[in-house]
Amino acid sequence: MSTVKLSIIYYSATGTNHQLSLWADEAAQENGAEVRRRIVAETAPQEAINANPAWKKFREEVADHETVATLDDLSWADAILFCMPTRYGNLPSQMQAYIDTTGPLWAKGALVNKLVSGITSSMNPQGGQESTLMALYKIMAHWGAIIVPQGYTDNIVFASGGNPLGTSATIDKNGNILNKDAVKQTVQHQVKRLLSIAKKIKG
Repeated sequence: MSTVKLSIIYYSATGTNHQLSLWADEAAQENGAEVRRRIVAETAPQEAINANPAWKKFREEVADHETVATLDDLSWADAILFCMPTRYGNLPSQMQAYIDTTGPLWAKGALVNKLVSGITSSMNPQGGQESTLMALYKIMAHWGAIIVPQGYTDNIVFASGGNPLGTSATIDKNGNILNKDAVKQTVQHQVKRLLSIAKKIKG
């Protein structure tokens, strides 16, 4: 059986989704996948970043040293895991800007039958977690991709927040992930599920 190629495409402002992407990367490699973990380019003005100490710190210490996602990371992959915070119940503009560049791949059918799944986070469990993933999956339907939600396929989903669309982390005002161990285990389960289905389809 050939190795599944997984691209983890993430955006993080202050580090939460960076951590989620690292857990996903670890789980994917433990399950035998070939992995590319990429951050989407920052599009916010520097003055906005400077006004938020946590955002500024993350950019300087981590994000500016990560490999930036390109379209090749999508065309290369068998499966794609998107990881991003919610912004008013929608995708962050940085992730949307990246997705908006995929027209050439879409036009030639290069995104058809990619397996995709999504992870998100917010400071409030009612802060748009489900609608953010629904917005992502709506785009994936236009791609002709195969959407793989986690569903209620393991009891750990209930322990981490119970979102059947994908892992949804809630953070406190200091940026700490609540129910951290359960969230990590849910990420691991979601990645394992995505890869298992990808293996069956890839053959």
